[in-house]
Amino acid sequence: MNRIVQLLQHVHIHPLLWIVIAISIATAHFLEVCLLIGIIFVHEMGHAAAASFFSWRIKKITLLPFGGVAEMEEHGNRPLKEEAIVVLAGPLQHIWMVALANALLFFNLIPEVLYQLFFQYNVMILIFNLFPVWPLDGGKLIFMLLSLKKSFPIAHRLTLIISFFTVGIFSILTFLAAPQQLNVWIIVGFLLFSLYNEWKQRRYIFMRFLLERYYGKKSDLQALKPIQANEQDLLIDVLEKFQRGCKHPIIVESDGKEKGFLDENELLHAYFSEKRLTDKISDLLFSY
Repeated sequence: MNRIVQLLQHVHIHPLLWIVIAISIATAHFLEVCLLIGIIFVHEMGHAAAASFFSWRIKKITLLPFGGVAEMEEHGNRPLKEEAIVVLAGPLQHIWMVALANALLFFNLIPEVLYQLFFQYNVMILIFNLFPVWPLDGGKLIFMLLSLKKSFPIAHRLTLIISFFTVGIFSILTFLAAPQQLNVWIIVGFLLFSLYNEWKQRRYIFMRFLLERYYGKKSDLQALKPIQANEQDLLIDVLEKFQRGCKHPIIVESDGKEKGFLDENELLHAYFSEKRLTDKISDLLFSY
């Protein structure tokens, strides 16, 4: 019960949503808006409950006029399986909600019109959230899939590029099919604004990933994936090869021959604690 209360304390209603609610009352669409808000709330609480189970640091759960956002402090710093559960916990809520609605309809506890509306809203929100666009659930899944093979900064950058491309295609289709849909353009604007902020902060996000790698729980990193580095490589260039969910022994080479080994913590310590920002790998090899 305490955990539920703590999650509810993180819920915030965006000021624009209050305006939408007021307009819905004035235009006799209050029921539709309540259904939509309720579905979005359950979806975001699914994310938050899973995150709380794994002891993630939840910043805020915001209900928007066209959706919701569960903001976490974690950004690529937890195991991929754990993050997959948190991301999928939102879409999975629609299954039991639709099943419950079917049961209520079967026992004639709700009218069919209400069921149809509830079903359509569930499908609409589910499909929208699975779009391969950051920060939607689909975009986060793309990031995780790319992280299986790519380094953190490359996977993150590719995710944002795919997201920009997807929003561009969606905008063109909207312009051709329904250019007068103001609510759709508001959603497009929100997605582009979110993507712009994420792109602008991508270097800071990468540094936060490395810092968590240095100071965080080492037990989360299980698989060993060696990184081959030339002794003339810069320290930061090797750090940019780090992947999520792997621990990296560094194999230092010179003229195609192995010259020595470094532990990833030695690189992180040199970068963050000793501020050796412009050092080459060979400088660390001789130091350690």
